Amino acid sequence: MKIELEKSVKMDTFRFIENERELIVGVGSALVDILTHEQDEFLEKTDAAKGGMLLVDIDYIERTLALSSNTHSIVPGGSACNTVVGVGKLGGKARFVGKCGSGDLGKLIENDLKKQNVQPALFRSDLPTGRVLSIITPDAQRSMFTYLGAAAETLPEEITNGCFEGAAIVHVEGYLLFNPELIQSVLAAAKAARAKVSLDLASYTVVENSKELLQYLVDTYVDILIANEDEARVFTGLADETQALQALAKMSEIAVLKVGARGSYIAHADDIVSIDPLGDGNALDTTGAGDLWAAGFLYGLVKGFPLTKCGELGSACGYEVCQIIGANIPDDGWERIKRVIN
Repeated sequence: MKIELEKSVKMDTFRFIENERELIVGVGSALVDILTHEQDEFLEKTDAAKGGMLLVDIDYIERTLALSSNTHSIVPGGSACNTVVGVGKLGGKARFVGKCGSGDLGKLIENDLKKQNVQPALFRSDLPTGRVLSIITPDAQRSMFTYLGAAAETLPEEITNGCFEGAAIVHVEGYLLFNPELIQSVLAAAKAARAKVSLDLASYTVVENSKELLQYLVDTYVDILIANEDEARVFTGLADETQALQALAKMSEIAVLKVGARGSYIAHADDIVSIDPLGDGNALDTTGAGDLWAAGFLYGLVKGFPLTKCGELGSACGYEVCQIIGANIPDDGWERIKRVIN
């Protein structure tokens, strides 16, 4: 269903960040992604909610992997981490705040962040580094089992204004809603640091489990609200996309509704911008698609681009990551994305 635009504007003079800051700080779970391709029948063996996310223990992930005869890959991941890595690859100023284990996987995350032009602000734990088993089906949907591990040990008192010093935008993944005290501490500290707060709703299953808390946090702290159609429907209770977007727009300065292969919509100050998708809508893997969309969009905001340009940059990032397995766009993909900027 196409959203009917009552008013469509380019907002060529739009400026969301009033100060000279450009740093984007991502806050979330420091995880590694375990990626495997499976048929739909495999999901039936695992009780996975297609397109959703389920919290599990590490043994559950091992048992599920044992059911697979396919090879799998392990790469640094996590929603907010993917986003700020994208910002770093675009040449922006980026920092990631999270907690990981002190073993090899924790070192993998730290080294990868530095390699991708992202400043690590990592707390350490004796627990193993968290991991996500991402099951990719032929329709490019990914269904996730998450073991938070060390990430679940992040303490509210560890989050201080210093984590967000100099930040223009603090981008928070919705998965932190599973730790109510932590996410509220993060959002309060971000506001104390005079940063804009961006929240990605992450997964419709997360929204279902946290609607009351989510509504309070959005009303109190959030400036940029990012959702796909499933998340928006569950959060607002509205199946009509036009109505859902309008409801989201009443809650924050900027509301984003991503509609997959159909593109996206951005609402601000009673205006709606429609962003066309790139390519033919085909995807090899949607892992990181929303995360990288946010990377391009937020980078555009801190650079002072018009909202249409921000959305086009987000669309380019989202398209490129869907053409590869995992969330690490290769260099030639980043070169194509940068042409959108130029």
